[in-house]
This record gives sequence, C-alpha cells and structure tokens, in this order.
Amino acid sequence: MKIVGVTACTIGIAHTYLAQQKLEDAAKAAGDDIKIETQGTIGIENALDEQDINDADVVILAVDIKIANEERFTGKKVVKVSTDTAIKSPNKLIAKLHEIVGK
Repeated sequence: MKIVGVTACTIGIAHTYLAQQKLEDAAKAAGDDIKIETQGTIGIENALDEQDINDADVVILAVDIKIANEERFTGKKVVKVSTDTAIKSPNKLIAKLHEIVGK
C-alpha cells in the first residue's frame, strides 16, 4: 500500500517530527511505502508532489492545526487524526488504513 501524509502540531517542533517518524516506522514495518510531509516552524519539508498524491492509496493527516494546501487531497481517501494518536498508536493507525483501503 502507498501512503502519503502530512504532520503538523501547534508549536511545529517536536510532535510534528515525532509523528512523522512513528508513522514511517510503523508503515515500513507493515511493508508499506510511505512519504510524510512535515509542516513545522521551519516551513514545509519533504513536500509531497502531485505524483506522490496521485499514486497514493490513502492520505493520513496527523495534524493539530489547519495545514497548507489541504485541498490537494480532494478525491482521495483521507484519514485525519491528531499528532498524539499518530505518536501513541502508529501501528493501530496503519492497520486501520489497511482496513479502509482494503489492502
């Protein structure tokens, strides 16, 4: 399964990057391809391009704030959770994405 997503927390420092790392680790352990864009205090890093989004089976938004360019995910299966959920239960979250996508 191919997953793309965005992480962003209120401060834009710790939780943004912790959520990214936890999601990447859990997805890779499940055998998935994943690319996570971070929107932190230093701006957008690891930006998703149109091809990344088009190829994705599902989009995970682990966000605590309004993110930039959310409309680019219109028409995709999108799951939105808090960064706390992504940090505390990444394996359950990835399993849920598999259920949603059916892969």
